[in-house]
Amino acid sequence: MLSDEQLLRYNRQILLNDFDVAGQEALLRARVLVVGLGGLGCPAAMYLAAAGVGQLVLADGDQVELSNLQRQIAHGDADIGRAKAESVAATLAALNPGVQVEVVARRLDEAAMNTLAAQVDLVLDSSDNYPTRFALNRACIAAGVPLVSAAAVRAEGQLAVYHPAAGGPCYRCVYPQEGENTAQSCSESGVLAPVVGVLGSLQALEALKLLAGFGEPLRGALLVADLRGQHWQRLAVRPRPGCPDCAHLQD
Repeated sequence: MLSDEQLLRYNRQILLNDFDVAGQEALLRARVLVVGLGGLGCPAAMYLAAAGVGQLVLADGDQVELSNLQRQIAHGDADIGRAKAESVAATLAALNPGVQVEVVARRLDEAAMNTLAAQVDLVLDSSDNYPTRFALNRACIAAGVPLVSAAAVRAEGQLAVYHPAAGGPCYRCVYPQEGENTAQSCSESGVLAPVVGVLGSLQALEALKLLAGFGEPLRGALLVADLRGQHWQRLAVRPRPGCPDCAHLQD
């Protein structure tokens, strides 16, 4: 049961007819893993905390650098040299002290991803490299939990929800080729600051929808945005026959 303080804090969400108290209580019971606390992970984690997700696990092995501050809004000048996961945890504690935060300030290997994914209700992939994305995909399939994946560079972004156990493709169905060490990076290609904020916020939105049973999650679709001209496309995506990661779940 929500306390009086919680009813007041989350009042604007509770007012939504198809969200209501039941949706808020579902958020408070939820445990979410956020992998990557950079341009995507910062706004995603902040909105999840503000919305009242009960437990957040923050995983990132990097430290805050000056060049991060243009877009990674949970960090400030005083955090330079600090572990990103610890910096974001401090920001979330100030934002909503009612949220429990666990810090994993190291790079995750595949075994660690498998362990953490099995302990949560949902995973956000806010990472910036293909090995992590493919490994997280496998970990989420093994754990049977949804994966909310986003990417952004320059003025472009992509967003999808992968949960083949509930229907639709996995990440590897859409991006079948493993092997590249690094995705297109902001350090090489550049990025306009709000672009990662938009995509990270949309990650949080999809996570909240899934956890609270609100609206229509972005399953079986890939949202592609070119924010230079505000061009948005929603592309239908399907399971790939013989996908090495999720074929065992296909009919």
